[in-house]
Amino acid sequence: MQLDPAALRVIEAVARHGTLTRAGAALGMTQPAVSYQLRRAEDHLGVALFLRSQAGCRPTPAGEVLLRALLPALAQIDVALAEVVALSRQPALRILTDFGFAGLWLMPRLARFRSQHPEIEVQITAAQENRAARPGEVAIRFARAGDLDASAWLLLPERVLPVAAPAYLAAQGPLDTPAALASATLLHLDAPPEARWFTWTGWFAEHAVARSRRSGELGLNTYDFVVQAVLAGQGVALGWLPLIAPHLDSGALVPVGPELRRQDTGYWVESPGPQTPGHKALAHWLRDEVASAG
Repeated sequence: MQLDPAALRVIEAVARHGTLTRAGAALGMTQPAVSYQLRRAEDHLGVALFLRSQAGCRPTPAGEVLLRALLPALAQIDVALAEVVALSRQPALRILTDFGFAGLWLMPRLARFRSQHPEIEVQITAAQENRAARPGEVAIRFARAGDLDASAWLLLPERVLPVAAPAYLAAQGPLDTPAALASATLLHLDAPPEARWFTWTGWFAEHAVARSRRSGELGLNTYDFVVQAVLAGQGVALGWLPLIAPHLDSGALVPVGPELRRQDTGYWVESPGPQTPGHKALAHWLRDEVASAG
């Protein structure tokens, strides 16, 4: 003797919530609809399942027999349904990168990716020194070509130029040559001795100027802090394009020296292991974003 599955859910809800009204609220049904379903089930079985009173609904002996089997069975079904739904979802697209790239380049653009691919769950993990990607992850890392797996591809080659806020230049005076720039207050991104990116020492060496770090200059351990400091007029910073391009476009920062480029160093994308639809969608979107920015 079988009952409608909907009736089984009603019986379970009445037992769990104790009244027809609360059971209806949990099921999204009206109290009369719950009462009708329960009455049909009892008529079908030929026995009352609940004793009804102003205090609520209490299972009869027959109801208790049914509920002993029904409650764990429905709980097991709910667990299985949740697992089926989880299996139908794509795994989250996990992106590893550094604070500067995440805050200055990726986050201002990410809404476009999410609007194009609302079905993809995105997780971003940022660290100053982000590690290599594991299978299933995507890493967008500042690195040299030789430090990466052969499958990695270059997203943004290194392009760097000195920048300052207009207010700082107005107080400091013109800094129109590398030699003149050596007299300015410099903002430093803290780096290991063998930094992969241009430091001030490297930039001046490229222009045949000897300039070491001076006492009292500001050192910061994340690039977004460097950008905040230069915007606040605290000195001159090395600006990585296109991370600072919006500030140059708005005039909040201005170049104060020539640009240097390295084609084998920059932000690389690596995603080892099988490529899911999410990986492929991200790679296509990243290339489109760079192409559209020129």
